[in-house]
Amino acid sequence: MSTLHLLVSAGRGPQECTWAVAQLVGRLEAEAARKGLTTLRAETVPGERPATFRSILVRIAGVGADEFAAAWTGTLCWQAPSPYRSSSGRKNWYVIAQTCEVGAPGTAFAEADVDIVACRTGGPGGQHRNKASTAVRATHRPTGLVVVADTERQFSQNRRLALERIRARLADADRAGDRAVVTGRWRIHDDLVRGDPVRTERPGGAGS
Repeated sequence: MSTLHLLVSAGRGPQECTWAVAQLVGRLEAEAARKGLTTLRAETVPGERPATFRSILVRIAGVGADEFAAAWTGTLCWQAPSPYRSSSGRKNWYVIAQTCEVGAPGTAFAEADVDIVACRTGGPGGQHRNKASTAVRATHRPTGLVVVADTERQFSQNRRLALERIRARLADADRAGDRAVVTGRWRIHDDLVRGDPVRTERPGGAGS
């Protein structure tokens, strides 16, 4: 059993493409249900018209989810006349669908993963610290992150500071990772290539 997320986006297409996103995701959800998979709209960005979407992030779970998503990955086409412009002769409305990460995995923190070593430090105001090994060098083994705490005169206090600094830096790195994931997801909106769809769906009928 696997779980993944598929982002379906109208890209920079016209309002008909936001309509196509809604129609195609509905078709996807129905097909997934027939195959025993579960789907959830984890995130939606509405379009300008009712019941339309600039994008929908669909969570797909179950046995065979990867294979199912692969069949829906790439350029998709909804083939139908425009419901908004009767004079338009165009019938092919393209959207993009790509699997994507939702959040970067966080870095687990445990004190047992941190090596604490007493050390001496110099510099201004360091005379008292140099008389005893009260400074702390802490190494987070899983990431190789190293910090030194030497502002306090007691080893235990410097140890606490070192652990706090490691925890804070790991959290900063996780936030940077989350921003990178979001940036990657938004790039998908610009990846739409019209023509040569991986599948074409039509109202009231099976796709191809």
